[in-house]
Amino acid sequence: METKRPVGVTIIGILTIIGGIIFLFEGIGLVALAPFISQVNFENNNTSNSSVTINFNGTDVTIPNNALFRLGGFMGVLGGMLIVLGIASFVVAWGLFTGKGWAWIVTIIITIISIILNIILIIFGTFESVIGLIINGIIIYYLYRPSVKSYYGRVKGPTV
Repeated sequence: METKRPVGVTIIGILTIIGGIIFLFEGIGLVALAPFISQVNFENNNTSNSSVTINFNGTDVTIPNNALFRLGGFMGVLGGMLIVLGIASFVVAWGLFTGKGWAWIVTIIITIISIILNIILIIFGTFESVIGLIINGIIIYYLYRPSVKSYYGRVKGPTV
């Protein structure tokens, strides 16, 4: 017997695809910028070329030249991770659309992690994270609805 996909599952799947697209673009951007950031070398009056001092509003900030090289490497690694997350998002979205039980579990786990991160951000004063907290709460609530759990094979018996 074919089970009809709940409308909310389609919405969550579309949001997952949008998130995957954003991850891909961010990842590609970081990977593309990383070599350029690594090559930056400031000209400095300092006799030792190991650091550069920049004045921000009357405060001198000394940055080692090799820190930019490390930053470029970090950006490249982070970009690669974002690309992998983008591709994984597409796989999870496919699983959500096709009623795969593992996609339900992965979505629950990712949503719980997002809730924890939003709470941490709220504690540190990023009150806009309340919106993310509310959306993630709605997603958790929705994924535990009997008809949705049934669609993913998480409930034995008839749907309510």
